Amino acid sequence: MITDPELGGEWQTEALEPARSADRAPVRERATGGPGPRSWLWALAGAVVASAVWGGGLYAFGAPTIEPETSYRASKNLCQDFKARALSGITGDMHKKKPVNLESDHPAVYAARCGLENAGKDGVASDFYVVAQVALHKKTDPAAEFDAPDLRTLAYTGGVRTAAVPDLGERAVMNVMSGDTWLILKVLDGGVVFTVEAGASTFAETNGRPATDVDAVQAAMIEDMRELLSVLKE
Repeated sequence: MITDPELGGEWQTEALEPARSADRAPVRERATGGPGPRSWLWALAGAVVASAVWGGGLYAFGAPTIEPETSYRASKNLCQDFKARALSGITGDMHKKKPVNLESDHPAVYAARCGLENAGKDGVASDFYVVAQVALHKKTDPAAEFDAPDLRTLAYTGGVRTAAVPDLGERAVMNVMSGDTWLILKVLDGGVVFTVEAGASTFAETNGRPATDVDAVQAAMIEDMRELLSVLKE
């Protein structure tokens, strides 16, 4: 059985292994080489709806369900619960611009989403985007689908590197897209799936934001995710 490499210690990205081509569905190449930050920032809202609809379909048709255990509360305003302190230390205050907060309450899944972006030196332009999402599954255990590939990452023509993240929830994985400017951290803990995505036009110095590297961004995402789990823990 092949398992994901672990992302530990100093979060070295050299430990990340390329995703196997056999796992990738054939897709049509994008002329731009991959989605930009804003494209995935808003695409996640569709994922919230799709998850609720799918779970609701099973529920409506009377499929056998086993209610998963959870020790987390539903977030009524994820942008208040998700502080993004560590990421803000890299990007500038992620709450300076008005956050985008969404909730979807369904008999099968309660989902909450928060979209954040930084403010550039001029106070307007943004070059760093973060999306946090929490999905509380009420009827079925999400563990069975946790390893299912994200269609957006399958469609990313630049390639994806994946690593397991130890000591975070029941199970956690970090996906890094080619170019190292789009990262997805996903955590499973009981009946809840947590996701934090971070993306930037560049990690080089820009708009008054100092240069950083993918290792620092990964470490900040993990720290902010750990704080979110603690805040929502009942």
